[in-house]
This record gives sequence, structure tokens and C-alpha cells, in this order.
Amino acid sequence: MAIKISKTDNIFNVEGQINFSTANYFKTHLTITLNSSRGLTININNVSEIDDSGIIALKSIYMNALKWNKPFYIIGEGSNAIYKKYGQANLA
Repeated sequence: MAIKISKTDNIFNVEGQINFSTANYFKTHLTITLNSSRGLTININNVSEIDDSGIIALKSIYMNALKWNKPFYIIGEGSNAIYKKYGQANLA
């Protein structure tokens, strides 16, 4: 399944799978968005799969947010699972 990214009220809604096939596009698109904005909020409520490539992409975006001193949030069903599985220490 392809990935779809749309924007509603400054929240980027992601739909589909963030995996090996889509992670590079996901990372590039949202890194460019983060670079040109004050911060980034990603809603993963409609994401059906996040594999290791997806986690690496999220970590890369997060690291850029830290480097650029911009707020970065992941919201939606599944965001707690990502936090619990990888923890803040592993993402930083």
C-alpha cells in the first residue's frame, strides 16, 4: 500500500504504511516540511504498519527537529506504542 500525507490544521495526517518502500519519501517530504516550518505534528492514526525503516525515518526527522530546535510531535493511535517500544532515550 502506498503512503498518503495530507495536511489539516497544521497536522500532517499519514495514511498507509511507513515501510522500506515508502520510508525514504516519508522522511524527505516531512524533513523539507519541518525545515520550512516552526514545528511538525504527525498524526499516525491511519498508519497500518511501521517497520524498522519507518522507525529510522521517524528518528531522522526527530533528530533534525532537535538540531533545528523545532517542536516535533507524533500523535494518534500507535504513538504510545512507538514511544514504549523505542523510548525517548533510543530516539535521541
